Amino acid sequence: MIHHHCSITKPNFSISISAQNQKHHHHSSKLLNLGFRIRCESGDVSSSLRTNAVSLSSEMEDSSSLKKNLMESEVKKSEPYPGGMPKMGPFTGRDPNVKKPSWLRQKAPQGERYQEVKESLSRLNLNTVCEEAQCPNIGECWNGGGDGVATATIMVLGDTCTRGCRFCAVKTSRNPPPPDPMEPENTAKAITSWGVDYIVITSVDRDDLPDGGSGHFAQTVKAMKRLKPDIMIECLTSDFRGDLEAIDTLVHSGLDVFAHNVETVKRLQRLVRDPRAGYEQSMSVLKHAKISKPGMITKTSIMLGLGETDEELKEAMADLRAIDVDILTLGQYLQPTPLHLTVKEYVTPEKFDFWKTYGESIGFRYVASGPLVRSSYRAGELFVKTMVKESHTKSLSS
Repeated sequence: MIHHHCSITKPNFSISISAQNQKHHHHSSKLLNLGFRIRCESGDVSSSLRTNAVSLSSEMEDSSSLKKNLMESEVKKSEPYPGGMPKMGPFTGRDPNVKKPSWLRQKAPQGERYQEVKESLSRLNLNTVCEEAQCPNIGECWNGGGDGVATATIMVLGDTCTRGCRFCAVKTSRNPPPPDPMEPENTAKAITSWGVDYIVITSVDRDDLPDGGSGHFAQTVKAMKRLKPDIMIECLTSDFRGDLEAIDTLVHSGLDVFAHNVETVKRLQRLVRDPRAGYEQSMSVLKHAKISKPGMITKTSIMLGLGETDEELKEAMADLRAIDVDILTLGQYLQPTPLHLTVKEYVTPEKFDFWKTYGESIGFRYVASGPLVRSSYRAGELFVKTMVKESHTKSLSS
């Protein structure tokens, strides 16, 4: 999903765990082998295992033939994932001089509505970027925030991305499972049952699919509009490898807002994003969406705190306005694990306010700017709904 970086690759690891009987009598000695492969997402796997032994006593039945007294663990490096998360390097780890400020601290998600949404997603086998990307606003959105309307950004096309951007917590694989053919209908049913009137659909990158998943996106939009014609839909998409036909398929599916994130300033693209993504390609995607369907509302997002300068951010904002992007969201980059890119700066709320004012002064129709703002986080839904209605009215009158 969406979504970073240099040529260092992400390692796979395999862990084999064995338990054997303390007595080595020929008739009773038994060896239990537990073998499995995992992707290391949060650090060196060995750091999560005891250095001397691993106890599974709570997991295994007591038996005379299997005493569970000896556990051995072995970590073996396997083939790397494409473009994936690196080992600890010069751009990763925690910076002890950059302390997390108080304005970024959030309460643990809880509440009755939160539990209802969580259970509904599980029952219908749906994924959300809220969970997969460890969004700090999950509790507020799922409980309804200040307006009482629960918002959850649905993630289609599975929960496994074919890319490995260095800021993103979503898991990756060369060959993720095939898309669920029932997902468009299940998603539409779930959204209808929640009673929301504005929904964001996003996805992981699916470079393994011929159209990058554009057709699946379009089916989901059409299914939602069929069940609830007045629902407003925003699609936060990948770059579809720059495939303009894939973009055409989606923008003509009935969606109301086309969103694609440029993520960071031009200089930091290769450090932050997967090598298959890029500044010019993202600009091309946003530009074509507007050309393909005049009047389509376009939106993008940039993370701050990765080492960008004010001038670089102004340049990126100017480039986005040059292709008539309507909505911009600006939020603080938060490091998911020590293996992800290091936070270079925690931008103050006052500086985010400055960027909101600046963005609107150069022509963005709406700017959501704040430390906890995310591209799909309640970013001016009421304002966007007004924009969509105005656009529809103009289309009918022309």
